[in-house]
Amino acid sequence: MAATASQQADRSSAERNSAVSEMPDELRADVRMLGESLGRVIAEDGGPDLLSDVERLRKAVIAARRREVSVDEVAAMVAAWPIERSVQIARAFTCYFHLVNLAEEHYRIRILRSRDTGDSTVPDSLAQAVAELKHDLGDEELSRLIADLEYRPVLTAHPTEARRRAVATAIQRVSAQLAEYNAPDRGAQERQEARRRLLEEIDLLWRTAQLRHTKLDPLDEVRTAMSAFDETLFRTVPRVYRALDTALAGGSGTREPRARAFIRYGSWIGGDRDGNPNVTARVTREAVLIQADHVLTALENAATRIGRALTVAATYGPPGQDLAGLLAQAADDHPELASELATRAPGEPHRQWLLFVAARIAATRRRDLDLAYRSPEELLRDLRACQASLVAGGAARQAYGELQHLIWQVETFGFHLAELEVRQHSQVHATALEEVRAGKTSERTEEVLATIRMIAWIQERFGPRACHRYVVSFTRSSEDIAAVYELAEHALGARAPVLDVVPLFESGEDLANSADVLTGMLALPAVQRRLAEGGRRLEVMLGYSDSAKELGPAAATLKLYDAQAELAAWALANDVRLTLFHGRGGALGRGGGPANRAVLAQAPGSVAGRFKVTEQGEVIFARYGHPAIALRHIEQVTNAVLLASTPSVEARTGDAAARYRLLAERVASASERAYRSLTEAPGFPEWFGLVSPLEEIGSLRLGSRPARRGLGAPKSLDDLRAIPWVFAWAQTRVNLPGWYGLGSGLLAATRTADDSGTAERPQAGPDERPEIGPGIEELRRAYREWPLFASLLDNAEMSLAKTDRQIAARYLALGGRQDFADQVLAEYDLTRELVLAVTGHSRLLESRRVLSRAVQLRDPYVDALSHLQLRALSSLRSPDDLPDDERERLETLLLLTVNGVAAGLQNTG
Repeated sequence: MAATASQQADRSSAERNSAVSEMPDELRADVRMLGESLGRVIAEDGGPDLLSDVERLRKAVIAARRREVSVDEVAAMVAAWPIERSVQIARAFTCYFHLVNLAEEHYRIRILRSRDTGDSTVPDSLAQAVAELKHDLGDEELSRLIADLEYRPVLTAHPTEARRRAVATAIQRVSAQLAEYNAPDRGAQERQEARRRLLEEIDLLWRTAQLRHTKLDPLDEVRTAMSAFDETLFRTVPRVYRALDTALAGGSGTREPRARAFIRYGSWIGGDRDGNPNVTARVTREAVLIQADHVLTALENAATRIGRALTVAATYGPPGQDLAGLLAQAADDHPELASELATRAPGEPHRQWLLFVAARIAATRRRDLDLAYRSPEELLRDLRACQASLVAGGAARQAYGELQHLIWQVETFGFHLAELEVRQHSQVHATALEEVRAGKTSERTEEVLATIRMIAWIQERFGPRACHRYVVSFTRSSEDIAAVYELAEHALGARAPVLDVVPLFESGEDLANSADVLTGMLALPAVQRRLAEGGRRLEVMLGYSDSAKELGPAAATLKLYDAQAELAAWALANDVRLTLFHGRGGALGRGGGPANRAVLAQAPGSVAGRFKVTEQGEVIFARYGHPAIALRHIEQVTNAVLLASTPSVEARTGDAAARYRLLAERVASASERAYRSLTEAPGFPEWFGLVSPLEEIGSLRLGSRPARRGLGAPKSLDDLRAIPWVFAWAQTRVNLPGWYGLGSGLLAATRTADDSGTAERPQAGPDERPEIGPGIEELRRAYREWPLFASLLDNAEMSLAKTDRQIAARYLALGGRQDFADQVLAEYDLTRELVLAVTGHSRLLESRRVLSRAVQLRDPYVDALSHLQLRALSSLRSPDDLPDDERERLETLLLLTVNGVAAGLQNTG
């Protein structure tokens, strides 16, 4: 297939030229201005020669894309620079990507705002979902669906955010100045000052170290996640509810809302101890206290702000009898505070009351028990008393405006912000139980018992809602669930905390056996008790990362769907209200991709108005870094949850799945065989460690969790966690976890199946095109009619588009196993050809112009960093001994390029 690679290079050049010409003027202007500003900063700091070298490499990689120079010439240029110069150039391209990402984010925000004209319903919005459901279901059924609606995003600390927090903060400051610079109605002097400040912030970004000097601990990760809450989530959530309330009925803000608080954030940060010895009971306690401090501070500030503004005079809005009684009681219990507030707000009883509420929230944060609230429910009673009084006094707009937002925020976040979940490996529990029964406990077992006691402490302090889910990874049987309940009895006896033990099914075998495990769980007295107390609610978690690493992307996707369908049927048969918890990563190789499309592709009955999903690493800041983008993301997902729960969508999805069942089995079977033939081949783990920066990624100090299970180089994929597996492949520009095996699966499905329902891949020479059978038409129909299959191919297409064959080949050559390299590249060529054949596209991402443009424009600049990385990696992989100082400088160069490539590709793990 040598001709295929040449043709791909020609197409790539043409596609990039097209992408450049299609760039919107506003985006082009921002990218050019930011790029010029960075160039000016680089020249000021490193001199014109540094900027000249950056420009030489930039022009060379673009010329290589056009086939005007060879990649060997680019590599020679890079090799001629001293390592220190290469480090500076890598910093330049990394900063450039941070700025380009920022420009694209600002353009996206402008587009979102421009579409919201009010003249028509915005696609994928809550308004669009409500309008469609009113038409299809009627008001009564819509109300029922809204009443059951749940969306539970769970923030995790998986180390996929490659940027330092200091770098992220510097980027936020650049973002603020870019918004100021582009603000309309600015005078010339104001614009000049905004440009000066923008240059100042870009200069600071350039001078901020890209690499962490110390490893993150779990509490660092907690504090990092809190920035998303402080900056975005707290303010965005009530806007979501307001949008839903407006869509449900007119007059929002003047009547009792029909929208209820349906979002509940969760967190594994500080609670996930599976494979992370740094997460202890003490860390879990501190994580909850940090969360509580942030949410109570936010609630106090909101109550103070609203209270100060609530200058409703008693003459024009007299207090109701209940509120008057509460004010009198406050004066009796806290005379000094009540007197102070009466002096500050004379004749304004509602203002006095809300400021008193704010003082009580502050006391709750300080642990001043004389004034503190004992629970969020007590705070809600006080807020609703104020609301009812305003309504009775004729001030409905004041009752259902900002005050309603505060009520929604308390209902959503409570005093704990996010429901902290604990996770531990089933084998740890099994060992701990053996030791406890024997009466001789190790340090690790004592930590397990301490964790359970800490859950009890959290529940006593913040209520059971704050921490009651205990996730058991690698659940193999109901005994793994029973072990946690028995350990809880050993830890605290009758004072054991409320626990909902959640099985996590990750491997292909465990997914297949999941329904049987749940049947065994129903026989456990502790589970029976929790079902009775919780309205027969049960939660099950499905692991996308490890299943994809074990089976390959195609087989894992299809087996996860089958597991969901079986679990939904099991829940119906056993009268259980099942919530499936989707453990999806940010990258395509770990179940990532557009969340709303993933929801609409779920098995019938598996959503039922409830969707819970992990939000990992860089995804947290990509989705929640700006209020406009956060609002759009939450609306899109909720829109999909509502639509996926309707009989019409469930029937359409179910019919398509049944119609293409045999086809899916052929694709899954052949793709898994192809994937395993590579990943289980002798010597593959060692080869992977040579061709990728896998070993060095651990030095990035991305998170508190170790990159692999055990010590030393991985001997099999089981030793390697899914995140570094995906991250390392992205760095090589191969993106193998997102597509490998799919081509073989599609090819098998085009051919006549044998009696076993599978078809072997025909053998073809290196320059031969595989013979595509008549089954291609059925694959095309499946792509058009089955959302799951379409999502699988579209995600693979995105992953293929981020793969660069020429650069990838240079990485693969580092391992000294040409057979592996040839196997990977042949599967890439096959997958690319079959995906295009099935989708009907003439080029990758043809139907997704915005994404295609972003990839095409970035590729040459990512190439520059890849060449710099290859220079460092090839030297580090050389059999020759390197002096310690040279090795250290090469590792620094390598890690800087890892940061840059992650920023350029906009995903890591």
